[in-house]
Amino acid sequence: MRSDEVRDVIITHLHYDHAGTVTDFPKATFHLQDEEMSYATGRYMAHKHLQHAYDVDDVVGMVRLVYEGRVVFRQGSAELAPGLSVHHVGGHTAGLQSVRVFTKRGWVVLASDASHFYEHLETGRGFPNVFHLGEMLEGYNKLRALADSPRHIIPGHDPLVMARYPAVSGTLEGIAVRLDVMPSG
Repeated sequence: MRSDEVRDVIITHLHYDHAGTVTDFPKATFHLQDEEMSYATGRYMAHKHLQHAYDVDDVVGMVRLVYEGRVVFRQGSAELAPGLSVHHVGGHTAGLQSVRVFTKRGWVVLASDASHFYEHLETGRGFPNVFHLGEMLEGYNKLRALADSPRHIIPGHDPLVMARYPAVSGTLEGIAVRLDVMPSG
């Protein structure tokens, strides 16, 4: 599928590394937590420490998409389709959401930055770039409750994901992996 054929995109949060390519999806509707938009355009962005992971052009671009009627705002949890839902976690950002999807191996949770690395979830430690530490730590329990097991939680930035799961195909080796199978190791 080409990016211009994609109809729905889940934005876990508006940091540049998660929202920087929305223009690549000209026909898509974007699913975003209401709290994330408020956070990214509100008073906390006056603090350099909190704003550094946002690209103002990405945020303005999302505002433009709102005005075009292409953003669906969520509050908390929402089912987008059978076997696919989003869940507000917060912590890393005020409106961070994770994605839960039913696969042939059961409920898999794409944690996004609710857990950057496996180590964070396993040790209860957090990534240092955080808006609300308490929400981040409680978010680990949310992730565990949503997934069939800890092995069903996929962190957002851990290179071990690429090592633990098989490639989708030979041509996508090192680019995309299958999360519908149990990980190795």
